[in-house]
Amino acid sequence: MPSNDPTDFDWMLRALKAIAEEKRLKLLGILADRECSVEELAALVGLKAPTVSHHLARLREAQLVQMRCDGNAHLYRMDSAGLKLIRGSLGSSARVAQLAGDLPSDLDGWEHKVLRSFVSGEELVRIPASRKKRDVVLRWLVEFFEPEVEYEEREINAELKRHHWDCATLRREFIASKLMARSSGIYRRLPLPETPAEPRTRSRPVSETPAGRN
Repeated sequence: MPSNDPTDFDWMLRALKAIAEEKRLKLLGILADRECSVEELAALVGLKAPTVSHHLARLREAQLVQMRCDGNAHLYRMDSAGLKLIRGSLGSSARVAQLAGDLPSDLDGWEHKVLRSFVSGEELVRIPASRKKRDVVLRWLVEFFEPEVEYEEREINAELKRHHWDCATLRREFIASKLMARSSGIYRRLPLPETPAEPRTRSRPVSETPAGRN
């Protein structure tokens, strides 16, 4: 059972990630009003049952959903206690500050500097020309997709367009960087490769793509 201490950074990160996804948030909204099986939820949100089960597992890990057995059926409902813990953890700036814990002296300074240069909130301001910097941005962007979940191309495009208009380039970059695999039009996120080090040599530049069209 994962910790639900409101000052536990790992638990808070799991909880916030669990609800920071459109389908999971919709599932949580349904379960706040009624108790449902996986099959009922799949029909309501238009997803396959295994995908719904994956989302429910993430919500249960974050202690936002409870399950009970009714004969051979598994029924799910929202666990309001988890939401209360999130609200309590974020109730004041002092409580939020506790989540930082003891900070290391260097928070991967170069990668953070790259993200500050190319990302504003959840918007990718422009696609970096440098290969090394582009890898950092792609690794940040791929985190918006869940491992072990199969995505159709339209789902990939919809998520990418929330961050940058050039979804076609970003899709190709995911494949080229081995951050995603594609088969028969279905995309799947791959495990992240080792973190790139700060470059010592300059790569051949390519033109940067801004967030908006000129």
